[in-house]
Amino acid sequence: MNIFIAKLSPKTTNESLNALFQEYGKVNSTKVIFDRDSGRSKCYAFVEMSNDQEASEAINDLDGIEFEGSNIVVKKARPKNDQRDQDRRSYNR
Repeated sequence: MNIFIAKLSPKTTNESLNALFQEYGKVNSTKVIFDRDSGRSKCYAFVEMSNDQEASEAINDLDGIEFEGSNIVVKKARPKNDQRDQDRRSYNR
């Protein structure tokens, strides 16, 4: 399952986020998103876990917790195409 994490601290790293999610099971990948121009964190990330039950438990337990000085938002990531379709529908109204 792909998990979306928002409202991260600018100091959060792939390693620290990986360690947090590993408490719930095997983490396949962790990607904190950075701005291409400035190199600064955009304060959101994606974590991929192969076991959906472990991923769901992580989402339930970690959503809203304080992590590295920020209260994070954790939820199941939506596929990119779903977001584009929703954006298009909102724009055409």
